Amino acid sequence: MLPSEVQAILEEMREERVRGASYLAKKGAEAYITLAGLLSGDELLEALNELSREIKGVNPAMASLYNLTRFIPHSPNSLIVKTKAEEFIKLSDEAKREIGNIGSELIDEGDVIITHSFSSTVLEIFKVAIKKGKRFKVILTESAPDYEGLALAKELEAIGVPFEVITDAQLGLFAKNATFALVGADNITQDGSVINKAGTYLLALACHDNGVPFYAAAESFKIHPELEAGEVEIVERKFKRNHFLIRNYLFDVTPWRYVRGIITELGILVPPKEL
Repeated sequence: MLPSEVQAILEEMREERVRGASYLAKKGAEAYITLAGLLSGDELLEALNELSREIKGVNPAMASLYNLTRFIPHSPNSLIVKTKAEEFIKLSDEAKREIGNIGSELIDEGDVIITHSFSSTVLEIFKVAIKKGKRFKVILTESAPDYEGLALAKELEAIGVPFEVITDAQLGLFAKNATFALVGADNITQDGSVINKAGTYLLALACHDNGVPFYAAAESFKIHPELEAGEVEIVERKFKRNHFLIRNYLFDVTPWRYVRGIITELGILVPPKEL
């Protein structure tokens, strides 16, 4: 049984509905730090195994959670565990800053960027672009049923980026008005597919049909080292509305052939020409 302090962090991760894989991975690292502050020796070893299972189970589709559990050594030495978890958080922050620098260079004066859901990595790109004095507009979906897009709208309002919010059903209508599309990612699979908030695939298709470049932004720890798209377990969270059961898969899969590039801290990854 994990200590109550660690269980509280895990519960917070399970209940999160707006912030994505980057945030949850950092919360997972905090859970390791908390655990290392409470246990050591064989007790710590046993608890680490349980914690790793629990973290991966929060959302099996998120490569960041899987890679976090691989990054943390299963050691009886609490200082080693704590140090590695702190290192993960530091590297995560550095990666996001570098993606902000790289991604902001894609934005030209007067661009119109369409996005879907809430991505802290995409937001970082927008923040850096504003600091560089670039003026642009964002089209964003409300991102039902959890309305992550409205959280992004508040952030854009705070930093002075002009935007308009559309319903998810209007992605096809508004994609043609954009200079390019930019979304986050919860998983980049071995075959190059982008797994992100359901609706991302529809945006990519609309962009493809209208000749609009489609980019994803993701830290390298969101690249899954083993799984291809068909092997990823995508969580469904059904809900009821007016007594009707609504199907609700959290993510969908965008094949690499629809992606112009994936912006990482290591540079922009591009698909092979044959795709």
